[in-house]
Amino acid sequence: MTKAICLVASVVFATGIPASADEPSSEEKPAVAAAAPVPLNPQKTVLLDLTNGKLLLKTKVVLREGVLEMLICKAQTKEHESILSVDAEAYLIHAGLLALGAKPGSPAAFEAIVPPEGVGGAAGAENTQPEYTFHPPTGQEIEITFLWTDEGGTHRANARKWVRHVTRRYYEHPLAKVPSGVDVGRDSDLRYDKKNKLLIWFGQMSPEQRDELLKQSADKEYQAVIRKIFDEGRSREIDAKWVFAGSGFYEFDDGTQSYMAESGNVVCVANFGDALLDVTVESSSANDGLLFEPYTERIPPLDTEVTVELTPVKTK
Repeated sequence: MTKAICLVASVVFATGIPASADEPSSEEKPAVAAAAPVPLNPQKTVLLDLTNGKLLLKTKVVLREGVLEMLICKAQTKEHESILSVDAEAYLIHAGLLALGAKPGSPAAFEAIVPPEGVGGAAGAENTQPEYTFHPPTGQEIEITFLWTDEGGTHRANARKWVRHVTRRYYEHPLAKVPSGVDVGRDSDLRYDKKNKLLIWFGQMSPEQRDELLKQSADKEYQAVIRKIFDEGRSREIDAKWVFAGSGFYEFDDGTQSYMAESGNVVCVANFGDALLDVTVESSSANDGLLFEPYTERIPPLDTEVTVELTPVKTK
């Protein structure tokens, strides 16, 4: 029996879903259509909604500010870099998606590029940055939707609305020289790197800060750089899809296996080789290469309970 069939079997036995692939009879259809979501674990944090073709996760908000590796992590693993956490085994989420008919693919991979023999050489090799070919994750696309309730009522949002490109970073642009009258001193948030001739700013620049800086000089090159820094710092939500990468299995010497995503990598925004769900864009998991952060203003307070809908996107 394959690993995938084992996972589906666990769902079948837990829920009483008919294991046969035969079309149910007309007498059975009304009962199936009216069925409520079925919990797949004792905590009732993973629920299979066959009627609507969705897997439901009961999660809570654990992060609103910082840099992200995860959208959703397994509880007590990566809450310091994930917006939501779910108290559930990762393999049950995998199994629930399989029970909905979702097709897993493979996690992202970074393949080192080996230069042809005779090219490069050992001299100075330690100072050369390695080059890689990025292989994006594959698998069926999964639509992710958040539902939560507060004093204003019940809300619903696509997961992309809660993730944006990093704004808390340094922005730098070439500038031949600082025009007279522009303050780049100790008391200014604006800095100038004389050696590399770069104008530097950290974080988002407010419209008021932009206007104040533009008033300091009419120099066209300087004004263009200030406008670029302001534009680059605007909040931009993530533009990517999540796919059912499917993680993988560790195999031990005694032949037993462990599902790799149990380390916490349930729904990722940085590419991991053991991701259950991952984004289709190249997103480094290195600390200095993290691309995304929470869209803080759109996320409810910490500990807010959020129901996550995972819906396999049907393909033609």
